[in-house]
Amino acid sequence: MHVIIQYFTNFMQIIMMKKVIVLFFLFISVFPVFGQDGFLFEKGVDKVIIPFKFINNLVFIPIKVNGVELNFLLDSGVEETILFSMEDKQEVSFFNVEKISLRGLGSESSIEGLKSTNNTLEIKGARSNNHLLYIVLDQSFNLSSHIGIPVNGIIGYNFFKANLVEINYEKKRVIVFKDIEKYRKKIEKKFQTVPITIERLKPYLLSSIIINSNEIPVKLLIDSGNSDALWLFENKTKMIEIPDKNFEDYLGKGFSGEVEGKRAQISKFTFSKFEFQNLIISFPDSSSIKNVKMVKDRAGSVGSEILKRFAVVFDYSNQKMFLRKNGNFKAPFSYNKSGVELQHYGLQWVQETVHLETVPLVTINDPTEAKREMSGNYFKYKFELKPIYIIANVRKKSPAAISGLQKGDVVMKINNIPAYQFTLEKINMLLKSEDEKWVTFEVERESKIIKFKFQLLNVL
Repeated sequence: MHVIIQYFTNFMQIIMMKKVIVLFFLFISVFPVFGQDGFLFEKGVDKVIIPFKFINNLVFIPIKVNGVELNFLLDSGVEETILFSMEDKQEVSFFNVEKISLRGLGSESSIEGLKSTNNTLEIKGARSNNHLLYIVLDQSFNLSSHIGIPVNGIIGYNFFKANLVEINYEKKRVIVFKDIEKYRKKIEKKFQTVPITIERLKPYLLSSIIINSNEIPVKLLIDSGNSDALWLFENKTKMIEIPDKNFEDYLGKGFSGEVEGKRAQISKFTFSKFEFQNLIISFPDSSSIKNVKMVKDRAGSVGSEILKRFAVVFDYSNQKMFLRKNGNFKAPFSYNKSGVELQHYGLQWVQETVHLETVPLVTINDPTEAKREMSGNYFKYKFELKPIYIIANVRKKSPAAISGLQKGDVVMKINNIPAYQFTLEKINMLLKSEDEKWVTFEVERESKIIKFKFQLLNVL
């Protein structure tokens, strides 16, 4: 059976997503993936380079699905290839479609989706045939409003499984190598080898943490789709306890509800020959993960706030990861100190004034007149579509909450600059500032313009 499914999304109805965006897909409950070969190179090709967009610690790459180019989050923490939120594409073709139920974080309930086989995924120089896709029909699961670019899906195991895959965070490119001797030797020479395990089609790492002066061995999922440094699951019998100094925060959205938890700081995280100090980490609450099927001894996840400090090569076939430090290795760990989260809330037409440089069309003999002619002010007006931002979440007792900002406020200005001049990435960087800066927000609430001021205080 062949069908064409059309997706229509109203920007004004996009529902909030948050920082650890891929959470609601990490533990999706579906059937195991079998019979797919991953990406195979075309004849005469043994290396493919894919430039990527790096936003909020997450990697986004273009992949063609049945001939239509879509934008994917590259996520080592998922087994399946998942599609959703294709508002920038009016239609895409799928094959052999059947209805299924999808279940994930948030509650025991499930949502409706589709399973499609015999699809073709392509990157320049390589393709994956007979690719299994899961399609989420609920348009509330939307990354685009949080990221600021169209995001149409998530790809994991089947991208990594057949080849050597390098994520070079500093140069913002993914390199897919055929697993042949010349590339393997080059990688082994330049990179530090770190053993991993592949369990239930996901990579895991043995490491250790220090919490409350206790050194604890932990097994962590390597999750490039998690923008935090570490996630830990509270386990008092293993001494994995939330430090006394912490704050409650909204961590993500599950298929059937929001994921809450706490953020705190731990003194040390080590694996292989690498060590990090004073990390900001997250503890999801027990109700959010109670239905998650864990691999044996898993204690949490290591995310892209750690991975981005390296060039990373995944070698699933031989259960290895290769790492090489980059210029971000010693960067401090930070978090959103404001307590306010923004998302896209559609687009608006903005009138901008453009100065025109003019040259006289006739000869002017009088130098004074010529000077006057050349110094005249000539302008034209143009209209451009610019983003509208809305406050999607305000953390309780945070500086933003204390100042009076509320969920649903439409942001007009930030530090007296029109909000549409910012990208979401730039706003997030501002709110993570190491310095305890003062920030002003001018918002529209119930047709009134209100101004708020607060300080980015470090509470950890």
